[in-house]
Amino acid sequence: MPTQVTVNPGLITINDSSSFLVTASDGSIDDNQAQGFFVRDTRLISYYEISLNRYRLSLLASSNITHHSAIYQFTNPQLPTVNGNLPAGTLLVTIRRDIIGGMHEDIDITNHHSEPVEFQLMLAIRSDFADIFEVRAKNIVTRGETATIWKDGILSTKYHNGSFVRGILTEPICSSSKANYANGRLIFNVVISPGKRWHTCINFTALANGDVLKAQQTCTISHTTEAGKVRDEFLSNATNLQSSNAEIREFYQQALVDMGALRIKVEDNGHQFWMPAAGIPWFMAVFGRDSILTSLQTMAVYHDFARGTLVRLAQLQATEFDDWHDAEPGKMLHEFRWDELTKLQQLPYNPYYGTIDTTILWIVTLVEAYSWNADLSMLDECRSPLEKALSWIDKYGDFDEDGFVEYLTRSSHGLRNQGWKDSGESMVYPNGKLVEPPIALCEVQGYVYDAWLKAALIYEVWGEKERSQKLRQKAETLYQRFNDRFWMEDEGFYCLGLDNNKQQIKSIASNPGQLLWSGIVPQERAKKVVDRLFQPDMWCGWGVRTLSAKNVAYNPISYQRGSVWPHDNSIIASGLKRYGYHEEANRIAEGIFAAASYFQSGRMPELFAGIERQDNNFPVPYPDANIPQAWAAGSIFLLIRSILGLEADAPQKKLKIQPSLPQCLPDLELKNLAVGDAKVSLRFWQEEEQTRWEITHQDGELQVYK
Repeated sequence: MPTQVTVNPGLITINDSSSFLVTASDGSIDDNQAQGFFVRDTRLISYYEISLNRYRLSLLASSNITHHSAIYQFTNPQLPTVNGNLPAGTLLVTIRRDIIGGMHEDIDITNHHSEPVEFQLMLAIRSDFADIFEVRAKNIVTRGETATIWKDGILSTKYHNGSFVRGILTEPICSSSKANYANGRLIFNVVISPGKRWHTCINFTALANGDVLKAQQTCTISHTTEAGKVRDEFLSNATNLQSSNAEIREFYQQALVDMGALRIKVEDNGHQFWMPAAGIPWFMAVFGRDSILTSLQTMAVYHDFARGTLVRLAQLQATEFDDWHDAEPGKMLHEFRWDELTKLQQLPYNPYYGTIDTTILWIVTLVEAYSWNADLSMLDECRSPLEKALSWIDKYGDFDEDGFVEYLTRSSHGLRNQGWKDSGESMVYPNGKLVEPPIALCEVQGYVYDAWLKAALIYEVWGEKERSQKLRQKAETLYQRFNDRFWMEDEGFYCLGLDNNKQQIKSIASNPGQLLWSGIVPQERAKKVVDRLFQPDMWCGWGVRTLSAKNVAYNPISYQRGSVWPHDNSIIASGLKRYGYHEEANRIAEGIFAAASYFQSGRMPELFAGIERQDNNFPVPYPDANIPQAWAAGSIFLLIRSILGLEADAPQKKLKIQPSLPQCLPDLELKNLAVGDAKVSLRFWQEEEQTRWEITHQDGELQVYK
């Protein structure tokens, strides 16, 4: 068994929808760290410490047991009490926490000493109501007014700053002894006979501008939250994978569990949908690009994801110009937050539209979803936002009318870079110098090409052949123009993009790999692109690096200048498969699977270092990477889809396959694969260096063919 690599060691994170808790492994919360209980992007509990007679407990073990529950087990150090010293290791203290809107905590203390014990259990709890962005940055500014009241057994702490109001109610219940409050601590006078147990529950109720998020009183009884029920429904209806390769089977199952935990409710005209959030803990919010790409990755696993994402982004589609929010009519959002700085207009995230690709990928996702669900009503409902999205590409995406879509922030607090590599230092020339926006990224032009062709298919469905033909003509014009301007003949590769002077950014990066996914690469150039991706400066053995190791700015442990992103690699692999490079697609899959084998529970982190893979090393995690992270988990699904070459045409009741199993995966079976109203189970296996397949079960009409 390979070495187990832990991402962000020493932390335990649980969540239910967008409420989440981050603690140290001993359950404590340090207000000087990026820890706490967060609801709607505000830290409601910033400090937590449990002690017996002011002595800290000794941690035995701790772990989250579901995505919304965690257990911490302790014993006591040697403890002076009114009855003399209590020997170390004679008490078993168990804390269980559940996030269910609010938070519920159970504390149980069992006395294994031969004599009665008597002491004070103390809980120090503080609230700073800090903004989530300031907590992450560890740069908290004190503002607003806070008041704490202990009355009728409830500790009430409330905060307000103008129209922004938050609060936390702490209520001990079901206690074996009464709670008091003094000196910033809840205090219980505890007396336990030998072999007996002492118990209390504590409900933490969150208050947010008039909304009351109550904790579900569980008292250590198994329960299922609303989000948990939806997760279970998702797991029972999603495509299931079986294989003799237990590791890959477990990677897939873990990704399913993580995707179930990352869902956010979407309501529309009396209907309820769910969409994926970006990641736990810091991105449990509506994210345009992340949610769209995750929906695309999971299409063959659970295509209902896409429906919720399409609906929610359409609900929030921009209707007017707004420089502060980088909004333009028809544009889809980047990020939507509820935090204080945003509420007070010091940050632009309510919502913020600073993304160049979400609007374009929304169109791609709409058509891809239709190819899997054959839901004509979905197309009709999305007609208006589609029209607005297409109009945005023409009028505002290509704001300088040079034929290419580019980005430039107009917000004083906007993102400098607005492609998927959106860190401020991601766009560099070969000499390492930062590129000044506006920038026309290569992969964005590929997205536009693909979106126009896919939109043409929708207008054909609607019987509008003239509109369909115009879109195809626009795509063909872009195809020619793009390949003239972005190709670097001396490199046999596409440039990263065009800079503010319309000159090629000649850096070698992973972005052109996504062009294969969009289909904008001529067949005669595809081999050169593929060969360049697998040169040693780009291919590290675990995956394709974000930036060439030959670039002056290369740093394998940076965020986007040499690291490996699983989602990026899954999209590249999908493109390789599209162009018939089956072995190369499998090579990426094998590298990502190999990396996953080292990470705890087989969970893919958001990114990891681009350090070269060797026989005596392991993948190095990036500090503060989100885990679980939606499009990292989704990469497992898209890689499996690429290995099998699954392409649905649900309106025609067809499923095309092009299976080519890698050596690491000698067999697999997909069960419960949904295409329109049909469901099918398919088995694949290697035989005499060929991949064989058969249908093992089928409900509904569906033609499966190669």
